[in-house]
Amino acid sequence: MSENGQETKQIELPVSITVRELAQTLDASPIEIIKTLMANGMMANINQEIDFDTAAIVLAEMDFEAIPLQIEEEDDLDQVEIPVWRKKLEEEDQQQLERRPPVVAILGHVDHGKTTLLDAIRNTTVAAGEAGGITQHIGAYQIEHNGKTITFLDTPGHAAFTAMRARGAQGADIVVLVVAADDGVMPQTEEAIAHTRAAQVSMIVALNKIDKDNAAPEQVKQQLSDIGIVPDDWDGDTIIVPISAIEKTGLEDLMEAILLVSDDLDILANPKGDVFGTVIEAELTRGRGVMATLLVQNGTIKVGDTVIAGTTCGRIKAMFDYTGKTTKQAGPSVPVSVMGLSEVPKAGELFGVVENEKTAREQIDKRQLREEKTAAEIDQTANLEQLFERVQAGEEEELRLIIKADVQGSLEPIISSVKDLKSGGEQDIGVKVIQSGIGMVGENDIMLASATNAIIIGFNVGPDSAAKRLADTEGISIRKYKVIYHLIDDIEKALKGMLEPVEKKVLVGRAEVLAVFPSGKYDQVAGCRVESGEIHRNAKIRVIRDGKVAYEGDIASIKRHKDDVNEVRKGFECGIGLKDFSSFEEGDILESFVIEMVSEF
Repeated sequence: MSENGQETKQIELPVSITVRELAQTLDASPIEIIKTLMANGMMANINQEIDFDTAAIVLAEMDFEAIPLQIEEEDDLDQVEIPVWRKKLEEEDQQQLERRPPVVAILGHVDHGKTTLLDAIRNTTVAAGEAGGITQHIGAYQIEHNGKTITFLDTPGHAAFTAMRARGAQGADIVVLVVAADDGVMPQTEEAIAHTRAAQVSMIVALNKIDKDNAAPEQVKQQLSDIGIVPDDWDGDTIIVPISAIEKTGLEDLMEAILLVSDDLDILANPKGDVFGTVIEAELTRGRGVMATLLVQNGTIKVGDTVIAGTTCGRIKAMFDYTGKTTKQAGPSVPVSVMGLSEVPKAGELFGVVENEKTAREQIDKRQLREEKTAAEIDQTANLEQLFERVQAGEEEELRLIIKADVQGSLEPIISSVKDLKSGGEQDIGVKVIQSGIGMVGENDIMLASATNAIIIGFNVGPDSAAKRLADTEGISIRKYKVIYHLIDDIEKALKGMLEPVEKKVLVGRAEVLAVFPSGKYDQVAGCRVESGEIHRNAKIRVIRDGKVAYEGDIASIKRHKDDVNEVRKGFECGIGLKDFSSFEEGDILESFVIEMVSEF
């Protein structure tokens, strides 16, 4: 019954639904749905999938009651592959659900002691065996503490963690954020916090290296408090445990904190139920073929089972536990490496078990068709033009940014300036800074931008080569600035839809003048060798002399062996004549370029 005494209308919902589909079901505006989600602490766009519980909250605030949609048996496996896999547990026999070990991810800034901590916990020598003492892979391990099992994920960075979230999986129940007491909050510390919040996972802070003479735990607590991580002993809700991984002190308290937090969470599974879980890592190895590390989250996986993960499948030929020993089966929260998949699955993919490979192939065909249809319907590339198309359609109400700068003195005024910007008008969209930091744009920034549909701003910094390649692959926009005013002005114009396309000169070829020859009564042509790219007849040209532009204009002619040609490639010689310029000198550099109009923000 609703507050006015009328019977609440019931609406059937699947285990997952997009914001657009939910709006259509309720005959409501997508903006209204998004605002309700934001009021409840969830940021989503119109094409993002939300789970049943989240959709039920939206319905409750609109005086509806959500009830689970009954699904056909043949669609069952597809329902396993959902953004929040826990919803699948509601289909299990509630009497069969049991507590499972918590899964803990170790995150933090480089050299703050992540692997050393894990090494101390399980009393092995992982750090000593890694190149340079830095983790080079994703590992999954289990330990026993006071008769209870805890599963640990040791990650090399936040990219893998974000990949899981971006693909809709939640591999960890708890994150242990390692912060060095002698170093404090660093860029990757803030990144780890951003990724943890994005994944909506519980967090514990391990304040490491308290044995150092220059350790300042209270100062670090203040730094954490300044970015919203308030310690429990300061009346906050985050447990902060002082430890020394080297001295092996405080580890008992950390284990107790993990078990304490896990007791407050519904970490349940049915060992006898349907099998599903998350792909932690996978690689193609010599001799063994595809090796995939799987984290079982429900059911019990066995040798001989047919596994499907994303668009790959295979029958398990062999299975190994975290110590490398062969095993026949693995239950909830147990990590295992398996042989037998046909292709390398992506980290973060949800996997399930089906009857045979024929069934798996049928499911893969369905998924591929669905992915192709989704890709054809919408391109999620984060740029200005598409942003405003989504704004006009009511699909966006904020511009999400990741800001990187060369120094802290530049970063703070940029953040404070952009946070107050608004578009004004009927659709008042604002700015949300998802993440900020000092240094070049890295792969972690690209992954976070991909997961949150954000645009990256670089002030006096750009992407490293790996990040640039990943940005091109993911379709992430990176804007670079040297003047704060220009940065603020562009964002303000972008919010108001006023940012005009700009001309961009794209270099296509470079040639050096080797000799100068007369041409006609007054003109001269340049005898050149093309050093890179191509010189195009229809492209623009500029003459560089002593580092300065001596001329910029059009090409009149290009000749090779007295024949007119349209282009000359690298390594060949030619004669070049320009319109309105003939004062060539030996050593001049000719740069051929084309002009492109760029509207991308």
